[in-house]
Amino acid sequence: MTTANRRRRRLAPVAVVLVALTGLLVQMTAGASASVPPPPAGWSLVWADDFEGPANTLPSSNNWIIDTGHAYPGGPANWGTGEIQNYTSSTSNLSLDGSGNLRITPLRSGSGEWTSARIETRRSDFKPADGRVLRIEGRIQMPNVTGNAALGYWPAFWALGSPYRGNYWNWPGIGEFDIMENVNGLNSVWAVLHCGVAPGGPCEENNGLGASRACPGASCQSAFHTYRFEWDRSTSPNQLRWYVDGQLYHSLSQSRFDATTWNNMTGHAGYFLLLNVAMGGAFPNGVAGFGTPTGDTVPGRPMLVDYVAVWQSGTGGGDPDPDPSDPPGSVDARSTIQAERYTAQSGTMVESTTDSGGGQNVGGLSNGDWLRFDGVTFGSQAARQFKARVASGAGAGVSGLVQVRLDSPTAAPIGDFAIGNTGGWQSWRTIPANISGVTGTHTVYLTFSSGQPADFVNVNWFTFSTS
Repeated sequence: MTTANRRRRRLAPVAVVLVALTGLLVQMTAGASASVPPPPAGWSLVWADDFEGPANTLPSSNNWIIDTGHAYPGGPANWGTGEIQNYTSSTSNLSLDGSGNLRITPLRSGSGEWTSARIETRRSDFKPADGRVLRIEGRIQMPNVTGNAALGYWPAFWALGSPYRGNYWNWPGIGEFDIMENVNGLNSVWAVLHCGVAPGGPCEENNGLGASRACPGASCQSAFHTYRFEWDRSTSPNQLRWYVDGQLYHSLSQSRFDATTWNNMTGHAGYFLLLNVAMGGAFPNGVAGFGTPTGDTVPGRPMLVDYVAVWQSGTGGGDPDPDPSDPPGSVDARSTIQAERYTAQSGTMVESTTDSGGGQNVGGLSNGDWLRFDGVTFGSQAARQFKARVASGAGAGVSGLVQVRLDSPTAAPIGDFAIGNTGGWQSWRTIPANISGVTGTHTVYLTFSSGQPADFVNVNWFTFSTS
């Protein structure tokens, strides 16, 4: 599911040989809601949403951005794929079901207009640290509709490279990982990588490098299945892998790509995740051999999402002793924590950044302002250094402290660093500071102290390390 302007020419599903069983998690293919599984031994939870909440409410705005309309502002029409629906923020199209699931429901009005929903994570930094493996997983039931009634349905769970935010014309170079795609109610899941240039190029655009197979056991439409993507930086060459219910069915090696292509899709800040159900477009039309949806297509069949989770392996300095009791949504202190994904704030603003990878930074920071980040998990190996990406266009004589506090904005700082003018509000530098050793899980506050009332710093991201 890409957002760049292209056509897809796809073949009908083909059988794909099962090449491995991972067996790391117990997979459930039926039933309603389940909790986010605890991290396997040696892994830590980076981020998750289990969609708990009252029925007929929207998903957490702390976690998700709701896309609306027929395009990003200034981006390609019809989201670049030819899909016809209007995305909305209506709870008729997008809502929690009250039983631990997210529902994305395509609807057709009396005038024939299709509406549906599409959401993307606020975080756009999902990327494995060097020497580690990132696992992105969702437990999903595709819309339970088949045959002619399903023509045009296009559910997807996927990821886009962070530089796409604010540009919208740099696809496919920035990379796209399609973790789960399905069209027309077929009992088949597609896994696809998009990269390089279009048309043609190393990822054979506009098709991408893909594979498909039937869902194990019960059909994709009749039951929940677990769809997983792994980005492995623990081996050389690096590997990309796709699974359904723990069964590997598609993999690609770094060795397949030239250095520029690989760096363009992996060398930026990371990826953001998306969930949507499109109607019509190049992929379902290409598989059907004609335009979709049709008069036979039945509206109102939702995609159900039980949870989405991101884990990282402990190899390479992550949490070596993950705590299974850590709540869903806790944040790995060793990951790159984007400042704009705060839980709460006082006195700040969010703006677009020109820093590497694009996205947003938090600005307008002055004396007494603060940012709060809940559920930051340090594990049992003490973090002793704090590092932040900051910029300042403060006037002469204006400077201040960036401070780290735990569990209260008035607690004694465990560490800080001073910052003055860096050459401009988008002139970025990474500054380290020693901190008192921290273990366990905490609410982290970034507080800002200055002897002057003027703004003195912007913050893009921060992280913690053992040294």
